[in-house]
This record gives sequence, structure tokens and C-alpha cells, in this order.
Amino acid sequence: MASSTPKPQPPPIPNAIKFLFGGTAGCMATCFVQPLDLVKNRMQLSGEGGAQREHKTSLHALRSILRNEGVFGIYTGLSAGLLRQATYTTTRLGVYTMLFDMFKSPDGTPPNFFKKAVLGMSAGGIAAVVGTPAEISLIRMTADGRLPIDQRRGYKNVFDALYRIVSEEGVLTLWRGATPTVARAMVVNAAQLASYSQAKQILMGTPYFKDDIFCHFVASMISGLVTTAASMPVDIAKTRIQNMKTINGKPEYSGAFDVLARTVRREGFFSLWKGFTPYYLRLGPHTVLTFIFLEQMIAFYRRKVQKFTE
Repeated sequence: MASSTPKPQPPPIPNAIKFLFGGTAGCMATCFVQPLDLVKNRMQLSGEGGAQREHKTSLHALRSILRNEGVFGIYTGLSAGLLRQATYTTTRLGVYTMLFDMFKSPDGTPPNFFKKAVLGMSAGGIAAVVGTPAEISLIRMTADGRLPIDQRRGYKNVFDALYRIVSEEGVLTLWRGATPTVARAMVVNAAQLASYSQAKQILMGTPYFKDDIFCHFVASMISGLVTTAASMPVDIAKTRIQNMKTINGKPEYSGAFDVLARTVRREGFFSLWKGFTPYYLRLGPHTVLTFIFLEQMIAFYRRKVQKFTE
């Protein structure tokens, strides 16, 4: 009995191309979902410290932004969002795909779920350190519109934000909140990258899916839901630390655990998932678009550059 012919494996994609595709996919996705990121940040800062909530719902927050800041106001912080993708997403997807290929078995079998989660955590932690300066700029720029005019920082763009943060508060402020940022990134990437890879693998193991855009879409939405539930408490700690001001030489919070403890005590346990809807509506489509753009660029590269066809 003749043995079955092993499925041909595509040639490896150069690491530089993986990093380039990862960052490009993230930037393209951000152009679509930046308004949701703005709403998510405003919701997480609403009612901070037990004060009256500025926004009752995500829709109320969106209407308020449009009314007070205009249509272009919903894209406040876009330059910071793009820089964040160019640094953070480029690194995390580049490192993850590089590690993923390294840990494949010789016959092309992908790593198991546990290994995928570890690879995702590693990629996320490294990327968070690289992306924190853009992250803190993004948080501050998207939060500015909720403050009275005389209290706003008024950054013109992400480069103005970075320059003023360094000149006014010191270079280390660019990495303020790095600990919760790294923790969030590790949680997000362990959940997002591993659940996406696992969901895609499971879906393709059924007779209903093949490696196409619909499969990528369904796997991405599953991944986005898992990631939102897992990462929101860490994300709210990160957001509030990076937006806090120093009053009389004393910061508002001493660290991530202080944020979480005070939030639960003053606003209730479920406030840790405040802004769940815009977070998922932002993360879900961003995950979908990022992975679809990434998969399509990889497929195009293999087809046109490597001349590989299955």
C-alpha cells in the first residue's frame, strides 16, 4: 500500500517581512477602530475615584464626544494610535510569528495550546516595553477632551506629546505604568494569539471551514471575546496609572494593585469591566482586521514573491 504524499510546506518568510506585515496590519486596523479606543478610554476614566460618572453608556460617551469635540474629535489620538501599532504590534506579531515557526514540529504541526500561550506572553511582554511611550501618549491624548479647558494638556500630536512628557516630566515618565502595561500585554497576547491560533486550528479541523477570510473572521471574533474578558481589569489599571497626574509631588496611585483595590472599593467589583462593550467592539474588529490583513499579506507574499502554491 503506497504511503500518502506529505503536504508540501511553504518556505519560511524572512523575519524582517514578518515584522513589517505585523505592523502594517495593525496600523490598517487602527484606522478603522480608533473611535472605539477613544470611547473605551473615556469610559474607563468616567467615575474615577467614586466621582459621578460622566458617561452612562458607551453610546452616551460617543454622543458627548461628537457634540463637544466634533466629528474629527472621535479620531483624537490617531497619530499616537498609529505609532503604538508601528512599535507594539510590529514587535508582538513579528516576535510571535517568528517563535511560532521556530516551535513547529519538522512535519509542520503547530505548537500545542500551552506553547502558543507561552509564545504569546513572551511576544506581548517584549512588545509592551517597546510600545509603552506611544501607549502613554495615546491614553493622555484620548483623555484630554474630558477635562476642563484650563486643565487639558493640549498635545498637538504624538511627537509633541513625547517631547513634552520628556521635557516636563522626565524621560522615565514615558514608561510610567510599564508594569501593568507589560502584564496586560502578556494576558492579552496569551489569550489573543493563542486563542486565535487554536480557534483557527479547530475550525479548520471541521468540514465547514477552510483557510479563508470567513475562517479568519470567526476565529478572530472568538479570540476577541476571550481576550476582552481576561484583560479588562489589567487594562483599567494601566489606563488610570498612565493618565494620572502628580499632585504636590505625590502621584494619585502607588501602583496597579492600588488602582484595582480603590476601584473595587469605591466603584464596585464589576467596574473592573467598565467599558466592556467598546473594548470588545474595538478589540473584536481590531483583532479581525489585523489578522485578516496579516493573513492576506502573507498569502500574497507566498503566492507572488515565493511562488508557492498548495
